[in-house]
Amino acid sequence: MTLDCFSNIYTRSRFMKSGIVLILALNIFVSNSISSQSDQEFFQNSDQFFKMFVKDGLVEYKAVIKDHSLNSLVNQIAQADISQMDESGKKAFYINAYNLLVIHSVVRNYPLKSVLDVEGFFDQKEHLVAGKLITLDQLEKEWLFGLEQDPRFHFVLVCGAMGCPMIEPFAYLPDELENQLTTQTRKALNDPEFIRMSRKGVEMSQIFQWYASDFGNNPREIISYLNKYRNTPIPGNAKVGYYDYDWSLNEKG
Repeated sequence: MTLDCFSNIYTRSRFMKSGIVLILALNIFVSNSISSQSDQEFFQNSDQFFKMFVKDGLVEYKAVIKDHSLNSLVNQIAQADISQMDESGKKAFYINAYNLLVIHSVVRNYPLKSVLDVEGFFDQKEHLVAGKLITLDQLEKEWLFGLEQDPRFHFVLVCGAMGCPMIEPFAYLPDELENQLTTQTRKALNDPEFIRMSRKGVEMSQIFQWYASDFGNNPREIISYLNKYRNTPIPGNAKVGYYDYDWSLNEKG
């Protein structure tokens, strides 16, 4: 075999390898683009859903039952590819997915007076999220809080009960998430029905009792956390109590 032959084979080999690399790169680019478009579609559709069916911090469950858009969103949650999402994207996806799956579970068991009427609503019933079967508790405590132990998550996750912070008529978005988390935390912690002040002291939601370690190890540290977001600070020596959680359904109308 002549030197020219070796040269031609080497050139063709390099060309083929370059072509394969280019094809692989294009496939990755196209895959990422499709995934990104799918993510955007999910957030847009979620935003439209919440705007349509959330009024005054409550959910119009009867109207949701008559509509088919929630089923489409649940399918998107099931098939989502979270491997291409950054951390903010995953956080926003998990928050919206949680709130939507709570509504979906209510609708599947409707009519009911409380989510607690459904056995295992949070810790037994499984949902398909990004290709994996998990419970709502796992979605919250392992997936979302597994990314970051951010106490502000407690004020955007809505468990279908009146005792929760009010659900909002919009979706949580990756590019706006940091601001949305802070805004919702301020809103909840300045709500006189959520943080109840009196001459005797302060009564808090049982959320601060159940998840005390997320806010501090004692009432004084919890007050310190609350005061970072409150317009009117709570005295550091205020007597702290916890009112009973209202598990009645957060239904509008």
